[in-house]
Amino acid sequence: MYISAQICLLLLSLHTLTLSAAARRQRRNVLFIMADDLRTSLGCYGDSVVKSPNIDQLASKSQVFLNAYAQQAVCAPSRTSMLTSRRPDTTRLYDFKSYWRVHSGNYTTLPQYFKSRGYFTMSVGKVFHPGIASNHTDDYPYSWSLPAYHPASFRFEKEKMCKGEDGKLHANLLCAVNVTEQPGGTLPDMESADEAVRLLKTRVNDKTPFFLAVGFHKPHIPFRIPQEYLSLYPIDQMTLAPDPDVPKLLPPVAYNPFMDVRKRDDVQKLNISFPYGPIPKDFQLRIRQHYYAAVSYMDAQVGRLLGALDKLGLADSTMVVFTSDHGWSLGEHGEWAKYSNFDVATRVPMIFYVPGVTAAHGWLEGATFPFIDVLSKSEPSFKNYRVIKNVVELVDVFPTVSHMAGLRTPEPCPEVSFEEELCTEGDNLAYTFRHRERGEDEEAISFSQYPRPADTPQVNSDLPDLKDIKVMGYSLRSWDYRYTLWLGFNPKTFQVNVSDVHAGELYMLANDPGQDKNVYNDSDHSVLMRKMTSLPHTVSVQMRMKLQLLYLTAGMKSSRRKA
Repeated sequence: MYISAQICLLLLSLHTLTLSAAARRQRRNVLFIMADDLRTSLGCYGDSVVKSPNIDQLASKSQVFLNAYAQQAVCAPSRTSMLTSRRPDTTRLYDFKSYWRVHSGNYTTLPQYFKSRGYFTMSVGKVFHPGIASNHTDDYPYSWSLPAYHPASFRFEKEKMCKGEDGKLHANLLCAVNVTEQPGGTLPDMESADEAVRLLKTRVNDKTPFFLAVGFHKPHIPFRIPQEYLSLYPIDQMTLAPDPDVPKLLPPVAYNPFMDVRKRDDVQKLNISFPYGPIPKDFQLRIRQHYYAAVSYMDAQVGRLLGALDKLGLADSTMVVFTSDHGWSLGEHGEWAKYSNFDVATRVPMIFYVPGVTAAHGWLEGATFPFIDVLSKSEPSFKNYRVIKNVVELVDVFPTVSHMAGLRTPEPCPEVSFEEELCTEGDNLAYTFRHRERGEDEEAISFSQYPRPADTPQVNSDLPDLKDIKVMGYSLRSWDYRYTLWLGFNPKTFQVNVSDVHAGELYMLANDPGQDKNVYNDSDHSVLMRKMTSLPHTVSVQMRMKLQLLYLTAGMKSSRRKA
């Protein structure tokens, strides 16, 4: 018995070594899954309310980046930034109304890079933001081998599809439906999952490696979801956000008045005052209930897709990436939706499954991704075995996916890169798969930004057109701090005036993880600005803010030591 066990272990070791060597030689397929407006409300990110068993199962066999941040908390700018690995100040896309190849530079995208290296690339659902921002083609034919697929039922998302108490149909925020009564008897994410599975089946016997991107629409509003998912979250068990009030020292420029939420029929009936509300507490609970139900519905579609990948025998040769374009506020700081620089709006899930690297191959443990029906009431428990706690960014996705799939990683961009078609403004995180994390990295920083039309909340504060942007909020997130400066911005020249400070925010996360107590001090910053006058004008906003944060926090640490 002892000898048999030794032989099994030896064979297992040899097999693992063989697979690792083969993995280095062969290119992996890529299944790239994106959710829309998904914050880190997942079981694998420590949320005790949500039911997300399929994504949690994926995470248990993956590397999970616990602190990943978007570069701008709104769809088109974030997606364009992630898929080109360029920051919004390089894509120059802050709204939905320009195409980067015309507006800023002919930047190579992640799927385009794979296509140029011999991959067959496919897009299903919302990957690029549709419309002008992707040239009304989802960047086809540059990025995709086939025209992008969009579910036919999506056209009903903005129509009156929600049955109200009066028996009539409305364009509501809260829109749980009987799917059999919907046009075609389906919903967009169901259609996208069906199409993605169909495409996977076409690749089984094809030796050409593939890159399949699947963008699910939920939990984006409206919450038009199958009504049965609400049963997972009884309203009497829902709670309000832990910090539902607008912080006293929050600069008015930092507040987002959630206009897209306000415009829905059921919210308009509440007659909420502009800009600060608040939304009645009973309706807040229902919003949170519907958001969580939308997450569980989306999780089920992810589960269907991963289950098909497994059954088709592709799980051992396909890397899976799961992420989101940005988060969504659920009442924190008295805010709803995205459109801010807070963690709840910028922090996203980022999960990498790499066969033979993050988990053993399927033959060793049976099915890799068996579908889990969350409505069956069974609640399997999963554990994250590989986690990275240090701060990373969505611009890191492009170089990391490229490396882990077996392609050469794009070179880092120069300081000014408008003429560079292929380069990355992110970091290749491949080293994190090889080496165990050694505590906090104070040098690890993420940068986000958000534009505003004025210093006080306006009806277009959430999504100003480029021509209306007057202030840009640059936000730095480190292990210990979130530091934000609202600076004057010229939309004609795309120039920021680093000496024109409209407001500031500084949150000490050890004592204030919710970012409710702004300790930014105007007088301290005035002293700091004088110290920064000697810096060359070519020093970037990001570098200036890093130096400023070091100065500000050094003073705080010194004060604490003296106390």
